[in-house]
Amino acid sequence: MPVNFIAAGVIFLGIWLLGLTIFFWRLSQHYNKLTKGLNERSMKAVLESLLKDASAAKKDIEYLKSYCDKIEKEGKFHIQKVGLLRFNPFKDTGGDQSFILSLVDANDTGVIISGLYSRSGTRWYAKKVADGKGAEHDLSDEEVSALKEARPRN
Repeated sequence: MPVNFIAAGVIFLGIWLLGLTIFFWRLSQHYNKLTKGLNERSMKAVLESLLKDASAAKKDIEYLKSYCDKIEKEGKFHIQKVGLLRFNPFKDTGGDQSFILSLVDANDTGVIISGLYSRSGTRWYAKKVADGKGAEHDLSDEEVSALKEARPRN
């Protein structure tokens, strides 16, 4: 009976040795492909070049991240939402020929331009808007509606 255990152990070790041999042979072949035509000195130069390139790439990525953050932060102060409302402010004129145009940034700060049409002519008004409210003058109901309808531009 002990002979069977010894034979099984020898077979197991033989398979294990064959597996390790194949693994190390494939590893050696892969290494030889990577270093084909290189000597010790040029291999060192290649590795140093790769490390230098990786360091430069890391610096470039950090710069691009900070630049994108800066652009995103500054972009919040550009016109991002545009709203247009047409309406009829006077009973004696026909159609919705008057309008209100709101041009605001991400913080609802910007300007509202109103054009009121009447038979005698068109009058233009502009109001500053800060944080969704009139900065110097109160907003009319129509201007508040135009501001609420302002949608982000895509």
